[in-house]
Amino acid sequence: MTTMATTWILSAQCESRLGSVDVLTRFLKEQHCYITEVSSFDDYRAGQFFIRAAFRPEATGDFDPSAFEADFQERASAFNMTFELTPASKRVKTIIMVSKADHCLNDLLYRHRTGQLPLDIQAIVSNHPDLEPLAQWHGLPYYHFPVTAGTKSSQEAKIRQVIEETEAELVVLARYMQVLSPAMCNLLTGRAINIHHSLLPGFRGARPYHQAYEKGVKMVGATAHYINDDLDEGPIIAQGIEPVDHAHYPEDLVIKGRDIECLTLARAIQLHIERRVFMHSGRTVILKH
Repeated sequence: MTTMATTWILSAQCESRLGSVDVLTRFLKEQHCYITEVSSFDDYRAGQFFIRAAFRPEATGDFDPSAFEADFQERASAFNMTFELTPASKRVKTIIMVSKADHCLNDLLYRHRTGQLPLDIQAIVSNHPDLEPLAQWHGLPYYHFPVTAGTKSSQEAKIRQVIEETEAELVVLARYMQVLSPAMCNLLTGRAINIHHSLLPGFRGARPYHQAYEKGVKMVGATAHYINDDLDEGPIIAQGIEPVDHAHYPEDLVIKGRDIECLTLARAIQLHIERRVFMHSGRTVILKH
């Protein structure tokens, strides 16, 4: 079996045990795979070990990922190790959900169009019609599903249908201003990323930047996290922060906040698609370069 991918990512997790690094790196050597990058972390409090390796098979045309996984499973089982093998070139099927704010969507579409984010955007879903022209300009399907308190269940059923039909692996809430139901959160566990300003929990509700201005905040930021059924408190993937001072009026804080949201969301998506994010006990482990 042949494949066009020349670089692969092997990510794994197991209990902290002697030889947990060796079982992976030795196997790659025996398979004549050259490791181009490796990073690991041992959480001594949780007794969990995490490792991620990027590698390049010496004989690319003969690399059989199915056989590789089957052979490695024999080694990994002795450590109760779970693992995932992914081609580094894989474009992740993605749905983006938005409301009216367009800054994060604009940024993601630009990064997608220029190849900075290897996403395969299947559709844009919104509870408002406002951003449909932007989707049309990029040649992307746009689904407008209005929602009220009485139609939330049926509206989410339509969203689930889009996810299933497109086989989306990732859902990005790019300033989607609706609270997802617990059932929807459970469906999307580990594969839905949300972005919000980091003024929470101190400044909730409408006009948070105006509230922050009145209190004289000296920092503004953004948080990107996986969703769960605890509003805006899912496992954190990335955060960004910038200093501000008395010369920043509410409008200036809003502008700065939008920029940080865009950068932080893009960073979180990049970490996710590069298989650098591990989940354990409700928190994340991020294996960077």
